[in-house]
Amino acid sequence: MSTSKRRVSYFYDPDLGAMSYGWNAYMKPFRMRMTHHLIASYGMLDHMHVLRPKRATALQMTAFHTDEYIDFLTKVTPETCTELLAGRDFLAPELDNPPWDGLFEFCSISAGGSLDAAQRLADGSSDIAINWSGGLHHAKKRSASGFCYVNDIVLCILELLRTTPRVVYIDIDCHHGDGVEEAFYSTDRVLTVSFHKFGDFFPGTGALGDRGRGTGTGYAVNVPLMDGVCDESFASVFEPVIGRIVQWYQPGAIVLQCGADSLAGDRLGCLNLSMEGHARCVEFVRELNVPLVLLGGGGYTVRNVARTWTYETACALGKQNEIERDLPFNEFFEWFGPRYRLEVPRSNMEDLNMRDKYLEDVR
Repeated sequence: MSTSKRRVSYFYDPDLGAMSYGWNAYMKPFRMRMTHHLIASYGMLDHMHVLRPKRATALQMTAFHTDEYIDFLTKVTPETCTELLAGRDFLAPELDNPPWDGLFEFCSISAGGSLDAAQRLADGSSDIAINWSGGLHHAKKRSASGFCYVNDIVLCILELLRTTPRVVYIDIDCHHGDGVEEAFYSTDRVLTVSFHKFGDFFPGTGALGDRGRGTGTGYAVNVPLMDGVCDESFASVFEPVIGRIVQWYQPGAIVLQCGADSLAGDRLGCLNLSMEGHARCVEFVRELNVPLVLLGGGGYTVRNVARTWTYETACALGKQNEIERDLPFNEFFEWFGPRYRLEVPRSNMEDLNMRDKYLEDVR
């Protein structure tokens, strides 16, 4: 595989951008439409295989989730939720995971894109596959969590394991990738790595000492961070840790969850990465020359999510140095004011990770 030119597949379903968790929800599928239009306005669609994902079926989802839970998701509506739950905790707490019209369709699009991305890598038709509507890493085997209902990442990795013996999963979301880690906690065929805010913060898991169980001991890696991590300190732990893991583990594929709530200024995040600092993770993993799936995830300041995933699409194509920083006109141009630039600058937030050699000890 050439280290410069890559065959990139890009999955997008226009129906997803019109869906809504509810007017007061932090998670907004509308950000997918904004991202797609910005990518298109830069002319990047001409350089990728642009595909509409096949919708995942309930049967495909039960490769990980329980039959009872998936059956519930196919039936639940705001009107039927109370009756269908009947004391079960499928959607607890409902503030994060409300029942809403179109819920199962949303899940089938998100999961379908990640399954198709895995298949493109497995059949050798793509070197990199992108599904920004995926990356919903909190969903558990029989319950929703943290805005996530169906764990498309686990389904994607299970599909990859059909044709490759080992997969590395990397998570740079502000929140710990608990659902994915839990799914593979006792196997050595998947090595999970999560860089996340740790402490009094959702979901409260991902301690440095959590390393796996049984056969999987040593195959779960957690990098707990404190508030305000900046580009330099993040790279100082990300690059040596990931470089060493990939050199030692020799995976057949990498799945990188690019949750954008680790960016500076996110509504629910508390880290301080710039767009370039976040995207450097994509660049670094791409340079490792291993078949790669790029997925979305968190991100609750929608204009910054769109900017960053657009820039990271350019990174996947190797065109990040060619695109203009002044935004081209697009359908959502007014959302990017007042500067109308492809940028997410970091703030003056203090990086607590730089105190007392904390990151050095973690590394």
